[in-house]
Amino acid sequence: MFREQPAQILALHRQKFQQPKLVNIGGRPVIQTTPTRSTTQRSESIKVALAFAAIYLVWGSTYLAIRYAVETIPPLVTAGIRHTTAGGILLAWACLRGYRPRREHWVAGIVLGGLFFLVGHGTLHWAEQHVASGLAALLIATEPMFILLLSWATGQQRISRISALGLAAGIVGVAILTGVEWSAKNASLLGLLAVLTGSLSWAAGVVISPKLKLPSDALGRTAVPLVCGAVMLLATAAVTGEFQALHWSQVSLKSIAGLGYLIVFGSIVAFTAYTWLLQRCPPAIVATHTYANPVVAVLLGWLLAGEALTLRVALASVAILGAIMLIRKGEHITKTPVIAHEPVKVKSAQCA
Repeated sequence: MFREQPAQILALHRQKFQQPKLVNIGGRPVIQTTPTRSTTQRSESIKVALAFAAIYLVWGSTYLAIRYAVETIPPLVTAGIRHTTAGGILLAWACLRGYRPRREHWVAGIVLGGLFFLVGHGTLHWAEQHVASGLAALLIATEPMFILLLSWATGQQRISRISALGLAAGIVGVAILTGVEWSAKNASLLGLLAVLTGSLSWAAGVVISPKLKLPSDALGRTAVPLVCGAVMLLATAAVTGEFQALHWSQVSLKSIAGLGYLIVFGSIVAFTAYTWLLQRCPPAIVATHTYANPVVAVLLGWLLAGEALTLRVALASVAILGAIMLIRKGEHITKTPVIAHEPVKVKSAQCA
């Protein structure tokens, strides 16, 4: 009984301070209430829902935005401008919060920027000149397969029977997507191979990231590789003559809108939401965007860009998404972590 009294007093005390009170705002009496705990929880739940919507829907829609952007803007220029703008804003934000990049951070940023953005995103942007956005998203979803194989090759992880079954399903899915192009030997085949190369490069970055001295600051960890990758993309665009081929007078409004969407939503909003979610939700839950992004990309490509939604695409989608699920399940069974240093871990989260 005596133990219950302090709790009752505390409850009455809270109710007292949560009662409405009359305040004078702008010359008019207004009833003002103090936010209750349920209100705070509801606000937090809304924020979490919006953040998941960003990494599910926005990252899924970036594949179509890339297709629109590279229609009249050279691909490496598109990726370079996108990441320069987004990386610069995020780095400035991190510095305003007190982060200061050190030399080892820039070294790590150069390595990851090359793997993630120069090769990973550079090949994707180039490939979408020849490959449908939905197909590109499905092939990018093979990244967990490459991570598993590279982790096994470097002795960081075992391959369980379930994971092996997932790898087999993923290979079947890739074969379904690329089989027709192998026989045709056209530009689409080169595009598909470029996307797979980018997925492999991103996976390599995920696997080697624990050995690099990345910033502990979440925003800095995102911004430094972005800035480094952007510089390399712009330099490569200059060497390959893309800047000479760019004529802004011929750039369409659709391409400008696509590039703007990639900068604001694809990079800044979605990356920030992803970093924020990792601080509040289990990584396995956050990683579920891997399943949603290809589905969103395929559906948007079909609805808005007239991309064919054939039986081949449907079967490949089932095979690749099933492969991801099996590989994730196999990782839990082996219980052998791929990453040794959790505070600076780079998750398997490639996005367009």
